[in-house]
Amino acid sequence: MADADSIEVLTGLFEQIARRLHSKGYAAQLFPAQWSALRYIHSAEPEMRTAIDLARHQGLASGAVARTVRTLIEKGLVTKMGTIGRGRAERLELTDKAVQTLKRDPLRAIGRAMEELSADERLILAKGLEAALEAARSPPPRV
Repeated sequence: MADADSIEVLTGLFEQIARRLHSKGYAAQLFPAQWSALRYIHSAEPEMRTAIDLARHQGLASGAVARTVRTLIEKGLVTKMGTIGRGRAERLELTDKAVQTLKRDPLRAIGRAMEELSADERLILAKGLEAALEAARSPPPRV
């Protein structure tokens, strides 16, 4: 790979992956936050399948996540299964339609590509992705 150590090349590749995932995801009429919500509900422990826990997981405001959940319910992908514990948090579950949709998850292709990497390559990639994620969490620099 030419210039693989170039920061400009690496950030460009990162951007291309993000854009292609977004495009492929929208082919199923889902935005990235909706895909993320489906993945979270699919993998979370049942008592953690609430909108507030999803908001914490995504690092987003509860209002934005509530809109995402409402949209997924309207699309027939998520249902509410009653409250959890003493609070008002409602447990979320995927519908059969959502389970079928997740079989076409654009991240599956990325996962298959990562399976081809050695353990050392995965560790290096994980370190780089964690650094990128941390940078994305930080506020933008002031100009």
